Amino acid sequence: MTPTQQARLSDYLAEQVQSVDRALDEWIPEESVEPTTIHRAMRYSLFAGGKRIRPVLAVAAAHTVSPSPQGIENAAATLELIHTYSLIHDDLPALDNDDLRRGRPTCHKVFGEAMAILAGDSLLTLAFEVLSRLKHVSAEKKIVLVEELSRAAGTVGGMIGGQVNDIEGEGKEPSALLLESIHRAKTGALLRASVRMGAIYAGATDAELAVLSEYGEHVGLAFQIIDDVLDVEQTSDALGKTAGKDQAQQKITFPAVYGLEQSRMMAEKERQAAHRALNQFGERAERLRQIADYIVLRSA
Repeated sequence: MTPTQQARLSDYLAEQVQSVDRALDEWIPEESVEPTTIHRAMRYSLFAGGKRIRPVLAVAAAHTVSPSPQGIENAAATLELIHTYSLIHDDLPALDNDDLRRGRPTCHKVFGEAMAILAGDSLLTLAFEVLSRLKHVSAEKKIVLVEELSRAAGTVGGMIGGQVNDIEGEGKEPSALLLESIHRAKTGALLRASVRMGAIYAGATDAELAVLSEYGEHVGLAFQIIDDVLDVEQTSDALGKTAGKDQAQQKITFPAVYGLEQSRMMAEKERQAAHRALNQFGERAERLRQIADYIVLRSA
């Protein structure tokens, strides 16, 4: 991207993040609402920053399908609820045992393990309440959106299944097969669902949904490759989380299997494939192309 395109994308991302954050703020009870501790814990993790890539992908996909998908920010917000819940639980001592997330102490370090577990549970539960209460969409479409999100967050090819494979893979010999089983589910499933949910919300045809699903597959894989690379190359300050954690815990990562240089090349191939998948949309999909570029070219 040119400097001008980068500036425009930065403005777009900031605008969408603000829109999603406004929706989240409306859905999450205020800190003063009883029981206050759980609401403070939920808000602490949810509004700690973050790129909001998943909801932004949903918004961009919806606008690729329809010029005015009214209320999409609410459906998109559910992806951030699920993502943040997963981060809170991933950081717990029983899983990754991390002290730093989004540049500040993890939820369990501030509120204790019990409250962190409940905060994650609460965000997960709220995501489906939000979907059930969406305006501007039919009951039938709500059901489809609930199914899409629950599958992506679940055990069979979903986020939890990928997390299980990740935990059980620690210390094992790195292999391409094990790597794929972890990351297509742990990270890729929710990213792909982000694109699909935005498309479904906006009324995509079967053909459009298939194309956008392909884009989501490539973007999801590219995201995880770069995430693994940055864990090796960047500092904790730059990442906002503990750098070098993957290697320390002997996790199966792209650099562990392929090395840094080949991992970068693989991410670039996925970026190009994501672009090609969008050909039929023409200029309507320009934001999705830019987001794919951003995912691969980011430094944190």
